[in-house]
Amino acid sequence: MQILGIDIGGTGIKGALVDISTGMMETERQRIPTPVPAKPHAVAEVVAQLARRFEWKGTIGCGFPGVVRRGVTLTAANMHKQWIGLDAAQLFGQATDCGVVMVNDADAAGLAEVSFGAGRNVPGVVLVVTVGTGLGSALFVDGKLVPNTEVGHIEIDGQDAELSASDAARQRKKLSWKKWATPFNRYLATLERLFWPDLFILGGGVVSKAERFLPYLELHTPIVTAELGNNAGIVGAAMAARDLAG
Repeated sequence: MQILGIDIGGTGIKGALVDISTGMMETERQRIPTPVPAKPHAVAEVVAQLARRFEWKGTIGCGFPGVVRRGVTLTAANMHKQWIGLDAAQLFGQATDCGVVMVNDADAAGLAEVSFGAGRNVPGVVLVVTVGTGLGSALFVDGKLVPNTEVGHIEIDGQDAELSASDAARQRKKLSWKKWATPFNRYLATLERLFWPDLFILGGGVVSKAERFLPYLELHTPIVTAELGNNAGIVGAAMAARDLAG
């Protein structure tokens, strides 16, 4: 069974058709830059463009960088404030003429990893951390998702962790991967003290550069990289559509 999975990010919106029985992408990933400013109707048009590219008429799963509850986006740290309190599932449904299921983007990536990737059959507490424009999180207890944790926005020294530990922060401050590893390690250590996970899974755009910073992380918890790489959000969005569409 195929479902169109779409991953909405702060800089790019990506989509592909996913075989939800295997977690494999059945098509090449398509990417369109996120509109600036990332207002709802502009983003909805990009989602509609992706649906047209795939000639898709079925259910769509969309991962969104913020808290999502029953299709309504409640936060939007790296998007436009017009998203807050918006029924995004309805907006996207109107734009695509398809049924749309919305899910937090990090939760989507986590669903993919726990089902088909590095977290498969791992008991206990698994914490997925996605690193890109922002910081995302997905918390699992014995394979079951605790949705919308959003601990990328936890405060460290009175400052949102994203401002120092995201990849966008690394680029903005022109830090080497070794120097960036220090604030990122502090962020993970803070999560370690809060949740005492059995495993950290790192996802997002930084996974392709993991060898440049992983040697400098010092934690008690084992750390692995997402096996589905930067495609986990697309796969997980499609899975969420399967699980929640009915």
